[in-house]
Amino acid sequence: MKRKKVKYTNEPIEEIQIVEDFLPKPGDLILKDESIKVTLALSKSSIDFFKQQAKQHHSKYQKMIRALLEQYAAYYKQNKSA
Repeated sequence: MKRKKVKYTNEPIEEIQIVEDFLPKPGDLILKDESIKVTLALSKSSIDFFKQQAKQHHSKYQKMIRALLEQYAAYYKQNKSA
């Protein structure tokens, strides 16, 4: 495909407007939590339950399972009597 040539002219530049930098710093783009991918075998009935609940709540079942595990771990970490 042949590129169209651009013809530059020597016209005056209009008044410019400086835009404040709105992009996040590269460090802010990194996920704050340390996520580790794991392979986990769950029963079909458990997965079916989470899929059905996720559909009702317009969410993703993996996200719901992850939230459940996070809450479980946080509870037992706080209450070390387990």
